Amino acid sequence: MQDIAIRGAQVIDGSGTPAVELDVGIKDGRIDRLGDVGAAKQEINATGWVLAPGLIDTHAHDDGAFLRHPDMTFKLSQGVTTVVSGNCGFSAVPADPEADRRQASGGILSGLQGDFRDLAGYFDAVLKGAPAINNMMLVGHNTIRSLVMDDPKATPTAAQIREMQNHIATALQQGACGFSTGLIYHSGRYSQTDEIIALAEVAGQADALYTTHMRNEGDHLLTAVEEALTIGQEAQVHTHISHHKAAGTQNWGKVVPSLARIDQAISRGQAVSVDVYPYTAGSGRMIEYFNLDRINRDLAEVIRIASCPAFRQYEGKMLKDIATAEHIDITDLVRNILTAPRGEATICIHFIIDEEDIVHNLKWPNMMVGSDGIPDLRGKPHPRLYGTFAKILGHYVRDQGVMTLPEAVRRMTSLPAATFGLAERGMIKAGFHADLVLFNPDTVNDTATYDDPQRLAAGIETVLVNGQIAFTQSQHCHAGSGQMLRYRRAAHDPLR
Repeated sequence: MQDIAIRGAQVIDGSGTPAVELDVGIKDGRIDRLGDVGAAKQEINATGWVLAPGLIDTHAHDDGAFLRHPDMTFKLSQGVTTVVSGNCGFSAVPADPEADRRQASGGILSGLQGDFRDLAGYFDAVLKGAPAINNMMLVGHNTIRSLVMDDPKATPTAAQIREMQNHIATALQQGACGFSTGLIYHSGRYSQTDEIIALAEVAGQADALYTTHMRNEGDHLLTAVEEALTIGQEAQVHTHISHHKAAGTQNWGKVVPSLARIDQAISRGQAVSVDVYPYTAGSGRMIEYFNLDRINRDLAEVIRIASCPAFRQYEGKMLKDIATAEHIDITDLVRNILTAPRGEATICIHFIIDEEDIVHNLKWPNMMVGSDGIPDLRGKPHPRLYGTFAKILGHYVRDQGVMTLPEAVRRMTSLPAATFGLAERGMIKAGFHADLVLFNPDTVNDTATYDDPQRLAAGIETVLVNGQIAFTQSQHCHAGSGQMLRYRRAAHDPLR
C-alpha cells in the first residue's frame, strides 16, 4: 500500500515534456509508482492542478536561516523544496566557533550560531532543528579568506593558499557541491585571478562547481565575464555565473553580448551555466556598494532600505525620501547610516536592472532561477525572498508567455538538479525522492511586494518534502522532513 496517492494531476515531470494526467504513488519518502498506484493510506484529489517536482533555488543565502528559521516558510510556501546555499563567497563553513560569525558576511548569513567547524558539523546542527526543506551547500571564498588571512588586502602566501585549498577539499569531501566567490565583496575583491584559479582547481579536481558573483556586473560586465570564463578554463571546472545582470541604466542591454560570449564558450566545449532572479532590483549589504570618501549619488538615489539595525525607522523607505524628510543631503545620509553602530549590517535594495534584460535572460535556453534572497525577516526584505518562483510561474510563464510551463519547470527542477548534483531529485520518476509541488497554473502568482514583502505566494496547493506533506492550503505542516544534501551522493546522515 502506498503512503500517499496523488490522483488525477496534470503531471509535468521536469524533463520539459508536456503534462500528462497521472496518478502518483509515494512510499517511504520516494516516488513509488506512476499510473496505476493502487490503494493508499492518504489520498489527494489533484484534478485540475499541476504536479511538478519540488522547485530548486540555485542561489540562496539560507545558511543561517536553517538554524534561525528551520520552518523555511519563505521558500516552502512558493514550492521550493531544495536550496543551494553558500553563494557569493559567503558560507556557514569553515567556521571558528570562538569568532564573530558576522565578520565574514556582515549579516548576509543572519542567524549563524553553534559550535560547528566544518560542513558535517553544520549539517548535524541544522538537522537538530528538523528543517522543512533540503539544503545543498557551497563553500565560500570570503569565508575561507577571513579565516585564513589577517590582512584582506594582502596577497596570500603559498602556505595560505594551501590552507584555503585544504578547507575547500574538506568541504567537498563532506558533500559540498562546489566553491563560490563574491568578487565585489570583502575580502574577495582584493584577490587576484591567479588566487581564484588555484582555489577553483580543487573543485575542478572533484568534478564539482565554481560559482561566482562576478567582479563587476555594471560598467565592466564583459570584462568580468571574461575573467569568470578564464578561471573556469584554467582551473578545468564547471563555471556557474550567479544572478546574471547588467547593472545601471548605462549598461542595460549588455546581457545580450554577455550571453553571446557564454554561448561561444559553451560551443567550444566549456562547461558554463547561469541563473537569474526575476526582479529589477538587487539587494545586499549597503556598505559593499559605497566608497565613503566618494559616495555615488546616483546609486544612492535608487536605494531602498530593507534592514537597518541602527535606524529601524528607515526600513522600507527610499534614501531620497528619507533625505528629503530629514532635510539632509543624500550622501550625508548614506555616510550617517554606514558609520553608525552596526551600520555595516544595513541591507539595501537597489533598483538597477532593466525589465527587458530580465526577459532576455529568461529566454536563454538553459537559464536557471535563483532567488538571491537575504532572510533577514525583521525588516522589509526584498520580495524575491517570498516570491521568486511564483513570479516565474505566474507572470513570466502564464501572463507573458516568455517560456512554456513545462520548460519553466525543467529550468527549476531537473536542470539545476543535474547541475548541482542533487542525486535522484528534480524529476517525477519512480525511485526518486518525493519532493513535489502541487499548484494551480491559473492562479499561481507572487503576492510579495516591496511594501509588504513577507506575503505568501498564491496558487500553491501542497508541497511534499521527502514524501511528507510539508505545506498545504497555505498552512505549514511542520513535517521537518528536510535533508542536508551531499553532491551526487546520498544525503548527510548524522549517525555516520
